[in-house]
Amino acid sequence: MNRMLKLVAAGLSSLVVLSLGVFPSAAQTKPAVQSSSVERPESIIYIGNSFFYFNNGISGMISRIMASADPDYKLRSSLVTISGSGFDWHDVESYFRPDAIGRYTIGGDNVVTFNEPGRLFDLAVMMDCSQCAVHPQLKDIFYEYAKKHSETVRENDAEPVFFMSWAYLDKPEMTEQLAEAYTRIGNENNALVIPAGLAFARSVAERPDITLYTADNRHPTLEGTYLAALTTYAAIFKKNPVGVTYTAGFEPDVAEFLQTVAWETVNEYLAP
Repeated sequence: MNRMLKLVAAGLSSLVVLSLGVFPSAAQTKPAVQSSSVERPESIIYIGNSFFYFNNGISGMISRIMASADPDYKLRSSLVTISGSGFDWHDVESYFRPDAIGRYTIGGDNVVTFNEPGRLFDLAVMMDCSQCAVHPQLKDIFYEYAKKHSETVRENDAEPVFFMSWAYLDKPEMTEQLAEAYTRIGNENNALVIPAGLAFARSVAERPDITLYTADNRHPTLEGTYLAALTTYAAIFKKNPVGVTYTAGFEPDVAEFLQTVAWETVNEYLAP
């Protein structure tokens, strides 16, 4: 029975690789920005949709990864999401208004700390709707609002970062399309791109037994959110997540595999 399962998994993996053309390919366009200019960001706002808020939110997962990797590192984060939303649904300017988002932090001991006025966030990590970057009726909006939001973020003394979303499980051809579109907006707006979609494709090809998608073939399982968070951590902080002690409760081999996929994907995509 175990041999049969291995054969099935190998067959699925081969099908995934074939459907992607080559082993999870990156965009044809190379990213011009390999890192954020903020070496040690202290605050991040994540702006997106349900892909971000599933499983208690990608922001919390990244904070737990960071806390396990570097307990002395203080990272403040906020998650602003709208279900089903695209770039154009978000009023990004309003997220930087004074005495609103990020005004105070509540610690684990319930002590409230009011953050000093001034720069609210170092980075703004933004993701469009899952199809918007490649949909014929929406892709022009994708490019328009990537530029608009990048300008807004910079006007508020923060740096834009784009989160490359993943293909639907039953539409693997989206991987390369999304990679190309997000790489283009990264280059056009001089912004770092987090290659989460490429990490998903690599994981599915190598270990189809690790379920990254819920039953709808779109939203992330806990494993999917963990992989997305690891990829974000590797891209933003330039740290190797392999060996990070926070494993989200997964078996050691699963956690190590996802950590390795995140690190290798980031290194390959962001190679000079």
